[in-house]
Amino acid sequence: MHDIAAESLKFIDLNLASILFLFVIGFIGGLVSGFIGSGGAFVLTPGMMSLGVPGTVAVASNMCHKFPKAMVGAFKRFKYGQVDLKLGVVTAASAVVGVQVGIQIQHYILEKWGEAGSNLYVSLAFVVILVLVGGYVFFDAWKIAKTGGVERVTKLALKLQSINLPPMIHFKKANLTISLWFTIPVGFAAGMLAATIAVGGFVGVPGMIYVIGASSIIASATELVIAFIMGLGGSINWAMHGMIDIRLTLLILAGSLFGVQLGAIGTTYVKDHMIKIVMGTIMLLVAVSRGLAIPKYLNQLGLASINTGAVGLMTKISFGIMCFALVVGAAIILGSMWKARSPRFAVEESYGKV
Repeated sequence: MHDIAAESLKFIDLNLASILFLFVIGFIGGLVSGFIGSGGAFVLTPGMMSLGVPGTVAVASNMCHKFPKAMVGAFKRFKYGQVDLKLGVVTAASAVVGVQVGIQIQHYILEKWGEAGSNLYVSLAFVVILVLVGGYVFFDAWKIAKTGGVERVTKLALKLQSINLPPMIHFKKANLTISLWFTIPVGFAAGMLAATIAVGGFVGVPGMIYVIGASSIIASATELVIAFIMGLGGSINWAMHGMIDIRLTLLILAGSLFGVQLGAIGTTYVKDHMIKIVMGTIMLLVAVSRGLAIPKYLNQLGLASINTGAVGLMTKISFGIMCFALVVGAAIILGSMWKARSPRFAVEESYGKV
């Protein structure tokens, strides 16, 4: 059996380039988080792993930075009237349980297969979930854009809302009533994934949209409340196991606190389906990046025998695609904000001249 503390807790050396990279991915992770409601971990965790941070340490450090950043983003979007606090607290209750289960799964994998096994698990989970969820979200955004940008409640959500299974809960800001039992799987799945791969938002947000029936704006804002609650609980658990690299946490948090506020402001200028386009695009790019990193971990575990040169090349391409995903995400968000903001300024300016 592997000694977790001795073998897996490997903190990387930091130089100026890696410090700047961590700050930048923190900023873009925060920008994405404030815009789409996810903790931005599907950018941040692979970003840290691309620098050589072990998967478990990346997950734990990312979760630790999540709750203060989510608190800032949630407060910002609450002021814009986008947060359904009741929905956030109810969903977070089951998410906290999911976090504890997810941490136990990660510990089991780490003990049985070591650091390489944990890295492989995190990467495989990223690829599978990002492709499935990202692909569906992107397809849905494309359909909405074709029909004029009007977002409709899904048939599944309408069906679930029509089932009278006590206790029924009314969520005023989201403008819906649904059984508590249908919110539990969404929260549990988000919490479990947040603990195992530091990503819960891209399950929590689509879950609130497609299963519960909240709008993209409400779901993405409310997810920040859930991220704060489960991030705080998960961080305490990870810290007790000595898995948090506080240097990484503070560096990505420094960038995130700038980005999350800018991303939150961006939601007031764009149509709902643009949030889904950003989410889907970044998810699919990051999935490709993580997929190219898998051969290295297979070699380390002795499950494959791939040429070292080929593995090295794939690792470099993986890092390049990760950087490209960060740039694309920031460009889409800032570009859509600028495009939506310009007509508003033009109208305000014309009124000023009258």
